[in-house]
Amino acid sequence: MGRLRKLRRESQLFAIGSACFALGALPGYASLVGELADNVTYFVGSIFFTTAAFTQLRLSGRWRAGAWRNVADWDDWWSAAVQLSGTIAFNVSTGAALAQHLTAADEMHYVWRPDAIGSLCFLVSSALAIKATTHRDGLWDPEARNWWTTWLNVAGSIAFGVSAVGAYVVSDSGELLNAELVNLGTFVGAVCFLVAALLLRPPRASQPGPGRGEAA
Repeated sequence: MGRLRKLRRESQLFAIGSACFALGALPGYASLVGELADNVTYFVGSIFFTTAAFTQLRLSGRWRAGAWRNVADWDDWWSAAVQLSGTIAFNVSTGAALAQHLTAADEMHYVWRPDAIGSLCFLVSSALAIKATTHRDGLWDPEARNWWTTWLNVAGSIAFGVSAVGAYVVSDSGELLNAELVNLGTFVGAVCFLVAALLLRPPRASQPGPGRGEAA
């Protein structure tokens, strides 16, 4: 039952991180709380993402005896490992954004570049997850919950990629290429990740009767 608890914790952490990113990109939120608080919201969300991604890596096929003989488990582990790398890149990006009075060059190097790397990692991770899901459930299997979570994560990763394109810093002006695209892509991606995390959460085991083992 320990694994079931960890799976629930993983989904909860991903859900909280996604909610933070969705809140940060919500129209009017930055104006209401200020730019610094908005950036803090993203940074906190990135920490939850990284903790969840590390939990997922620990639960992936690499850590089970004999799992290397299973192709889907290989893909699962690499998907989780690449995703963890992406979340760390988001830690760097959102953390650097907390600094005040960054130059355009600083924003390009410390904020946009790791953000782009993180988005790319999420896309690669999603592609590996599709491979793993195809091995287990088929490329088209809407009846499978795992199928839905995989494709929602793909949609979220694409949306984050679009956001990263919009966040490119124009060197001449120091402005973002398309601020509206940044917020839209981030919000849509975060909502996709949030729904996927909620679908991923395994149900609680039924309460045990007298004389039975402890529920997770």
